[in-house]
Amino acid sequence: MPLGTEVKRLGKHTAVYGLGGLVSRILAVLLLPLYTHYLGPQGFGKIETIVALTTVLVIVLRMGISSAFFRFYFDTKDEAHRTLVVRTSFWFTMTMATAGLIVGFVLAEPIAHALKLGDDPWLVRAAFVGLWAQMNYEQLTSLFRVEERSTQFVLASVANVLITVGMTVLLVVGLHKGATGAVVGNFVGTLCVWAVLLAYRRYQLGLQFSRELLREMNRFGMPLVPSALALWAINFIDRIFIAHYKGQAEVGVYSVAVRISSAVVFLMIAFRLAWPAFAYSLDDDREAKRTYSYVLTYLLFLCSWISLALGVLAPWLVHLLARGPGFARAADAVALLCFGATAYAGYTVVAIGIGRARQTQFNWVVSGIAAAVNIGLNVALIPPYGMIGAAISTLAAYLTLFVGMVLNSTRVYPVDYQWRRVLTLAGVAVALTVAGSVPDVPLAVAILIALAYPVVLLPLGFYLPAERRRLRRMVGASA
Repeated sequence: MPLGTEVKRLGKHTAVYGLGGLVSRILAVLLLPLYTHYLGPQGFGKIETIVALTTVLVIVLRMGISSAFFRFYFDTKDEAHRTLVVRTSFWFTMTMATAGLIVGFVLAEPIAHALKLGDDPWLVRAAFVGLWAQMNYEQLTSLFRVEERSTQFVLASVANVLITVGMTVLLVVGLHKGATGAVVGNFVGTLCVWAVLLAYRRYQLGLQFSRELLREMNRFGMPLVPSALALWAINFIDRIFIAHYKGQAEVGVYSVAVRISSAVVFLMIAFRLAWPAFAYSLDDDREAKRTYSYVLTYLLFLCSWISLALGVLAPWLVHLLARGPGFARAADAVALLCFGATAYAGYTVVAIGIGRARQTQFNWVVSGIAAAVNIGLNVALIPPYGMIGAAISTLAAYLTLFVGMVLNSTRVYPVDYQWRRVLTLAGVAVALTVAGSVPDVPLAVAILIALAYPVVLLPLGFYLPAERRRLRRMVGASA
């Protein structure tokens, strides 16, 4: 199949997933003034801290089964074997999620004390119910992803989001349930949609389980667990360090910057939903490597452009979205977090070759080094610089992760990536961000700097001849 057709197929599913994610992100941003007004920096910080905990527990409880599910599903076209993969993954996930829920309920009080959440064990219990719901929900929706039924996936996601928003507003604004109400509101929609999907998928979810298959899937997935834990450390542990050194209020301010930078994460989520099924479905290795090379360039181009725009517009975005005193400083961390997410986007593309080659046993070394960089810099930079130190640590860790995975992938599954173009697009984005971040830049100038990005790339030879011809046709048609 021609490269253009393959990229369009990936783009189509990414766009559809992105539509669902766009609704989710827009509503999440719209809820930000609600959180900051009704919960304040301390309440908002509590939510971010408990989310960090449940995220790491999901990684541990899954034991790599979600990654193995995609790889083993595409090993064969035999429907009976695929159904066995589905059922084994489903019952394993259900068992582990239930075990986690029980432990969370029993240990709620010491967990709340250890995380400095105050005397609120029900916040912890609510979070563990959310953990159970999220693990089982994601296992069912992964079926839509392997079937490349992105529209159905988005319908489930949008229904989840709409119910979640309604319940969150009711509990936080109407009933004044604070941080616990926000956490409860976040899992009600997930549980409702999960129940519907369970009924819809009942023909695939029979009482069938293969221990032999599970062992094979665990051999593939378990080496990814230390790597996933290291990724969690890079993505979330900074909140725990900030809470320890600077308090929950500083976590709340930092979390505003994280939410604004989530526009890059939104693109990443949409891409990651489409990427594994697409990447593993390419049977020919030569075609796959060529496609991966172009995908890396185009994804980093989009992420860098979004990072530039958010970085230069951050002061106005914080003022618009964060309703409450003390949040203005969040703007200083936005660009750093955005470019960190961009580096992680590159890592996601490069890492797929490791999974394709089934050589995942050294992934933990790469991610472990990046996590060590992150933790070391958090300890060194957060006490003197607060949330800015955390943002710098995150960026440095993601850059380490990307470079390390490039080196590892070159050894296992070499791909001729377009490094000159990648360095050009990244360098221009960073330079324009610095230019647009000087004090007292007018809003109109900041917008112009953001829009200039693709134009500045033109004289630097970034675009290939075919891309320049396509651009000339587009300009001619619009004229």
